[in-house]
Amino acid sequence: MTQQTFGPRRCRDTRKPPANQCPEVSFYRCETCGGLFPATGTPTLSEMEIVCCGSKAVHLIPESPDLVKEKIHFSYRITGGYNDNAVEVFWEALKPEYMPEWMYLKTFTGGYLKYIPRAKRPPLVFSLADTDAFAYCDEDPCLECVFRCKRGFVIYSYSRETGLTAIPLDKMTAQWQSGAKEKA
Repeated sequence: MTQQTFGPRRCRDTRKPPANQCPEVSFYRCETCGGLFPATGTPTLSEMEIVCCGSKAVHLIPESPDLVKEKIHFSYRITGGYNDNAVEVFWEALKPEYMPEWMYLKTFTGGYLKYIPRAKRPPLVFSLADTDAFAYCDEDPCLECVFRCKRGFVIYSYSRETGLTAIPLDKMTAQWQSGAKEKA
C-alpha cells in the first residue's frame, strides 16, 4: 500500500471552502504615480474614494477576456495535486504593450498580487497553501472535472492598454471521462 505524504502546504479540510468566504475585491489606480490600491470588505466598493497624489484614484472595472482577445489571450492550469497546489497563468500578447503589468489571484481566503517584469515569460505561478489548496483529487495537472475545486477563484490581469481583465477559474472538460490522459 502506498503511504500518503502530507506536505506543509496541503489542505486537510474535508470539504471545499465556500466561494463567498472572501469578500469581493475592487482595484483603484492613481493616474499620476501608477499606485495600485486593491480594496476589499466594503459593500459599496465602487463608491469608495481613494486619493493619491492629490487626485482621486480611478476605479478599474474588470472586463471579460472575450473583450480583449484581439489583443491578449489568457489561459490557466491548476497543478500540483494534493501537496503542491498552484495556479499557472499563461498569456499570449499580440504586442508588447498588451503584456500584463500585474496579476492578482482572488482565492477562498484572500488574494495574491504579483507584479510582472517586462522580460517575464509565461507562466506566472501562484503557489497555494492551506484552505486555498483544497483539492478533491491528486491529479497533476487538474483534469478540470465536474468538481471544479477552484470555482470561485478569479485571476485579474492589468495593463494600461487592455485595462483590467477578470478570468474566472471555472473551466470544465469531459477529458477525464474519455481516458485522454492514458492515451497521451
